[in-house]
Amino acid sequence: MRRVAPRTCTGSLPMGERPKASGFTLIEIMVVVVILGIMAALVVPNIAGRQEQAQRTAVESDLNALANALEFYRLDNFTYPSTEQGLQALVSQPSGYPEARRWKSGGYLRRLPTDPWGTPYQYLSSGERFELYSLGADGQEGGEGGAADIAFETP
Repeated sequence: MRRVAPRTCTGSLPMGERPKASGFTLIEIMVVVVILGIMAALVVPNIAGRQEQAQRTAVESDLNALANALEFYRLDNFTYPSTEQGLQALVSQPSGYPEARRWKSGGYLRRLPTDPWGTPYQYLSSGERFELYSLGADGQEGGEGGAADIAFETP
């Protein structure tokens, strides 16, 4: 015959036995926190150092897109927009000299991009050549390191 343990009024454990606690101990939680801290210490510096590189890559990509749009403008109108007409000539038909007689309806860009620091790109043109550049992180001419200007010139 099989013996059955007597039941208590609060549950199915025999009298005198404590229920096993489920969950994590303080030691286990602290070990996990230390492991996460070590992982963060290894990963964060690698990610933080990439922001400047990512911003520079974004500027170079924008400058190439603007240069391509300027080339399409030149193919249609036989010259680049003047410095006074600026990059806005890629979005809306410019007035003034040189006249854009064959300006493409709808423009060459939907909108003008700004650099990663929120500053408009700079444009200079002689009519036959142009220069595009970003003023860099400091928003001023010149600069060094991450604050240096990033330029694109026609060959």
